[in-house]
Amino acid sequence: MEFLKASNYLFDPRPQMGKIFAEGFYNHGLKAISSDKDKLADALAHSFCLDKFYLAVESESILGIAACTNGKAPILLSKKDLIQKLGFIRGRIAFWALNKFMVNHHYPFEILDTTGVIEFVATSPEHRGKGVASKLITHIMDDKQKNDYLLEVADSNTSAIRVYEKLGFVEFTKIPAPKSVDFHYLVYMRTST
Repeated sequence: MEFLKASNYLFDPRPQMGKIFAEGFYNHGLKAISSDKDKLADALAHSFCLDKFYLAVESESILGIAACTNGKAPILLSKKDLIQKLGFIRGRIAFWALNKFMVNHHYPFEILDTTGVIEFVATSPEHRGKGVASKLITHIMDDKQKNDYLLEVADSNTSAIRVYEKLGFVEFTKIPAPKSVDFHYLVYMRTST
């Protein structure tokens, strides 16, 4: 397995990234947009800022994705593309909802320049539980060399929380989740290098 920035991938990684993203976040709000994961993947593939995402790759297959930012969203949505892929009404609703909860998302605390924010961690279903996310996050932290890292995770995503704890992340606060999702709290975790 190798790790690289999405912008350095030999081919356009966005279709594979879209599938992993749709699978990974389906139960965390995306299923309200469409029950068709392939349609979601296709509709969201355009949105990834490749210079912000890292990939775990093996034999030209993307096994996992994660972004590292300064708190500014690593995705940009095109209303036109969403309408084209999801239909006029559903595409407009998706554009509004995803902008509200993913693109214009604000953290309930200040993020310093010395802090890296790990976002949108997802692993392909057939590679979950094999250490892909752990290794990818470790690679990001080694590559970025920030003083500390933080992330946000749904309280219901207990398997991800266990992975983050093994990497040294600890919960420092949590806030109630929006009513439109299937979990209760957004948990914020931090680690220092």
